[in-house]
Amino acid sequence: MRLNTITGRFAALTIIFVMLAELFILLPALASFRLDYLESRLERAQIASLALLATDESLASDLESELLQNAGVFNVVLRRNDIRQLVLSSPIPGPVAQTYDLREEGVAQTIDDAMGTLLNRRNEVIRVMGSPVNEAGQLIEITMETAPLRAAMIEYGVRLLLLSAAFSILTALLLNLAVQRLVLVPIRRVISHMVSYAEAPEDPRHIITPDARLVELRDAETAMASMQKTVTSALKQRERMAQLGEAVAKISHDLRNILTTAQIFADRLEDSGDPKVRRAAPKLVNSISRAVNLCETTLAFGKAEEPAPTLSRFPLAQLAAEVIEAESLASPAAQVDFLTDIPPTLTIRADRDQLYRVLANLARNARQAIEGTGQPGTVEIGAGETDSDWWIRVGDTGPGLPERAREYLFKPFSGSVRKGGTGLGLTIAADLVRGHGGRLDLVRSDTEGSEFMIHIPRDMAILPARQAVASR
Repeated sequence: MRLNTITGRFAALTIIFVMLAELFILLPALASFRLDYLESRLERAQIASLALLATDESLASDLESELLQNAGVFNVVLRRNDIRQLVLSSPIPGPVAQTYDLREEGVAQTIDDAMGTLLNRRNEVIRVMGSPVNEAGQLIEITMETAPLRAAMIEYGVRLLLLSAAFSILTALLLNLAVQRLVLVPIRRVISHMVSYAEAPEDPRHIITPDARLVELRDAETAMASMQKTVTSALKQRERMAQLGEAVAKISHDLRNILTTAQIFADRLEDSGDPKVRRAAPKLVNSISRAVNLCETTLAFGKAEEPAPTLSRFPLAQLAAEVIEAESLASPAAQVDFLTDIPPTLTIRADRDQLYRVLANLARNARQAIEGTGQPGTVEIGAGETDSDWWIRVGDTGPGLPERAREYLFKPFSGSVRKGGTGLGLTIAADLVRGHGGRLDLVRSDTEGSEFMIHIPRDMAILPARQAVASR
């Protein structure tokens, strides 16, 4: 049993505390032993005196020394009928150092006298007075040596300490067994679960099932089970993200080749004899170019992180008009109206393609929310500027977001409320806005609709240091 273990320290502390308790008990026990010792000497002396008084005077001289020796005293004085009589006597080796009247000693005085006897190593003569047993007189006095009393007290104290030590060790062993059974076995079970879970944290079968009888251990197991479920869910989500990223990279690679071919054909549409086709050709080319650029950045910068924004100045109203035009084509006729409230002269400094993706995601989510109700509605994009930033507001008159969607709004695969949705649109939008050093906030969401606010700072110095910003 080592002291650096719970059981070792528990056993050591048990022994120490029991021994300390015994020390507090030892002083009253020694005082009681001393009192019993003196009373037994008084009783022996009384018996010896009565035996001598009942004996023939011719035999008294022969018995006196033997009776005193057996009683362990030097002389005996009896007081009967108010007459003090020296019944037994022998030479006293020295003067009487102390007188103790057992009839008047209280508990505190008894303990103090016992300590004095133990600490005084000199063999002194003391006088002890007490009441005779069976009312055989008024008073009995004896004189005796302190050395035998002190030796008997020391012997008794040593026996008591040894017995206490034995009980302490036995108690420590029993408590150790109890701790092993009630505490350490459940703790080792928790440790075993932790080791097993660490080997395969993605396996939900390794999540601990709280079943401890102790309330504290059950609380610990419950907290651990909750943590393990959270970690397992996060690992599964990360695995899904990794798989999705790998799939997106593969799709982007092939889609880029397809879009490149489509771009070549779209360029030729500008030479068409149909005026409508010629007017639509630049927009089609821009859309395909944007898609090709997205595929290239996905392949270039990986699946888990967006590239740093390439900043340029452009009219925000024109970008919003492109977003609304694209979403209007996807919306059923007369069901969703798109409005803008952007000053024509408002120029913003940002990555045009990334901001297009942000607005497109927000506008698409708003349109789909309104379409899900089967009722007509409105999507509005407004914007303005302050001394410190540009702000863009995207609001709708849809049904609003449920509580769970608001709680996990910007977490991938968690914030979607539409059947078949991935929950990635708002996550992507928030990441792109953060890449500009700004933020995307949900201002409100209730039965009257939802409203998102984008803030993009004018001071590009607050962008993360990892982003290499290039101005065009």
